[in-house]
Amino acid sequence: MNVHTIRLDEVDSTNTYLRRMETLPDADIVVVTAGHQTAGRGMGSNRWESEDGRNLLFSMLVRPEGVPAARQFALSMAEALAVKDALDPIAGGVTLKWPNDVYWHDRKISGTLIETAISGRLVKDCIFGTGINVNQRVFRSDAPNPVSLRQITGRDTDMNVVLDSVLEAFEGYYAMVLDGEYDRVGRLYHDALYRRTGMHAYSDSDGRFMASVVRVGHDGRLVLRDDAGRERIYAFKEVSYII
Repeated sequence: MNVHTIRLDEVDSTNTYLRRMETLPDADIVVVTAGHQTAGRGMGSNRWESEDGRNLLFSMLVRPEGVPAARQFALSMAEALAVKDALDPIAGGVTLKWPNDVYWHDRKISGTLIETAISGRLVKDCIFGTGINVNQRVFRSDAPNPVSLRQITGRDTDMNVVLDSVLEAFEGYYAMVLDGEYDRVGRLYHDALYRRTGMHAYSDSDGRFMASVVRVGHDGRLVLRDDAGRERIYAFKEVSYII
């Protein structure tokens, strides 16, 4: 695949930069990286903490042809799997926390904000805005459980190497999505899930409960089975992990 990369020292948000570009490069994947984001975003009102030049901040734009809007979560799964593939050989113990966070054991090492544009019944384009904690030594925000590769391994890691690994892995998973192999991508995602086995604590609008993961549907909703044997189905932000 043809990948076009734009490298910036500083930007408000790499997602916003891509979205406001009037003319996009003629490439399968357009990537924007930044040493610092002045308004880096997470889901909702969350902000992404990143020390200048110490972490990998980038956005990818893809324009998948023929992917139904109903299957757009397959793109999210593909990107999350790519980040896991890049980090696991370095850190080990890397899993995917639904919907699109990447964890090292019980600590968050990466998060992605996904913005999808729909045209009719198809995905028009998708921007993945990803932050990976690479070389930051200390986190000072009130985020509950961040961790970096530097904290795990005790040494700095070349961020360009990490980005290249993410892109190489993403090309493979993205090709699966374009080929309509949604179930294959879904199985790989499920096998990589954080808390894939066993009963664990969660919380929803009714309070705390214990449950196990059943599956993540093609629509991106999480299906849990509680300790009473009842299935509970959740969209994003409707359930919280108690860690």
